[in-house]
Amino acid sequence: MAHRISRRVFATGALLLALGAPLVAAAPAAHAGPPTTPNSLSIAGPELPEPLTVRAEDDPELFAAVFGQVSWLKGHGQTSSPAAGDLGPKYTVVVFIEDVAKQTYDLYPLATGGPRAYRPTRQPDKRKTDAAWFYGRLTMPDTLRAAGVPLAAPVTTVINGGVGGIGGGARVIPDSALNPGKDIDRLFGDLRRVMLLNAAVVVTITMGLAGITLLVRRRTH
Repeated sequence: MAHRISRRVFATGALLLALGAPLVAAAPAAHAGPPTTPNSLSIAGPELPEPLTVRAEDDPELFAAVFGQVSWLKGHGQTSSPAAGDLGPKYTVVVFIEDVAKQTYDLYPLATGGPRAYRPTRQPDKRKTDAAWFYGRLTMPDTLRAAGVPLAAPVTTVINGGVGGIGGGARVIPDSALNPGKDIDRLFGDLRRVMLLNAAVVVTITMGLAGITLLVRRRTH
């Protein structure tokens, strides 16, 4: 009798577990919300026939680097609107979550005085925000190049007291300083004077030692 009761209890428990398992498995899915983490972005701009796409699953390091250029652009901004002529080319970055556009930003990697970033008022997800300008990170040009943006490499030639490209600048080093023959003659002249001075010192020391030796001999005799 006890054996039959145990079998019935076991069968009832197994049935309850079988019926409850789908409910337990479905519970997390029922409470799970939509994804909130960006997982891709696009870059559009000059000399780009089609926007570049960077996906976190394909290249997580590159995605993190590009997303890091815009993820912190919050608040009321850091600077006033710069002059349009000082901005250079504009590259628009759109951030996606599961292929749904959520945020957009304009990047100016070659702006005068350093990279700049702009957050437009109109955002793809219809959220309310204020237009704001920011000083971009110094790594912006290199990061965009790594993503495939055809930015020209910077030139560090000094021109008229500043940094710029080649051409149109005044020579910083005077022509009189670029005469190798004159410099060599001056070098040999200085070397000759040093050698004569050393010789004079050696002769003086030798004569002094000779005088001391002669004086010692006279006193000993």
